[in-house]
Amino acid sequence: MIRTRGEPVDRQSAVPARPPLVRELLLVAGLFLVYKLGRQAANGHVEEAFRNAGHVWDLERILHLPGEGAVQSVLLQSRTLVQAANTYYATVHFPATLLFLVWLYLRRPHHYVRSRRILAALTGAALALHLLFPLAPPRMLPPAGLVDTGQVYGPTVYGDAPATDSMANQFAAMPSLHFGWALAVAVGLIVATRSRWRPLWLLHPLVTLLVIVGTANHYWLDAIVVTALLAVAFAALRPPRPAPVRAHLPWPSAPVPAPVHAAPAYARSGAPR
Repeated sequence: MIRTRGEPVDRQSAVPARPPLVRELLLVAGLFLVYKLGRQAANGHVEEAFRNAGHVWDLERILHLPGEGAVQSVLLQSRTLVQAANTYYATVHFPATLLFLVWLYLRRPHHYVRSRRILAALTGAALALHLLFPLAPPRMLPPAGLVDTGQVYGPTVYGDAPATDSMANQFAAMPSLHFGWALAVAVGLIVATRSRWRPLWLLHPLVTLLVIVGTANHYWLDAIVVTALLAVAFAALRPPRPAPVRAHLPWPSAPVPAPVHAAPAYARSGAPR
């Protein structure tokens, strides 16, 4: 269809198509499956994990980062508070991320595609680092002097024997996908929404950070590293710039004939020049 200059732009043509549902269900299910299987594949390496934990602990002291025990001491003031933190750690991680993807798919399909790619890239990078750098969490490190709040107060998602835990890899502390996914969800919702209250979505990663540190499941550096990985993912998967809108010129009119100049009077009269 030919659109003339005065016709309005068809806004529906600018709306991105929603990806096929079955394909997206398979992709998201695959993302979560790779996350679980990848963590289990990184099991073992107990001695290396504890050696790396000592290095991370020493590095945090060199960098003058606050001690993880400062957060845990606040949680331990109340049994209800520490159990709430354990519950948040065990139950919010997966459902919040899944609900985020479902909402984007239904309401913001364009943002959904980018967010799904960023989460997949972040998860892949994190699993690679889990394999290359096994790390025992601070709750296992004697010099840290921290309490395993999950085992002591409950609930917990980990088994009693970390080296033989078949459900999860307890030596995959670096980086923290708990915090990485929470931060990706918050940033994705801030970008995809227009409410003036949208910065409040940052409360999710903030609470997650306090929970993972306070329950002694992660070091501060685990959150710092995953933040750097997420920044790289956002930079590498930037949305393409919209193509410039070309002005539609009107149809050219019929060519204007060249002006015919009248002959001089003496030429018409036949008078000698």
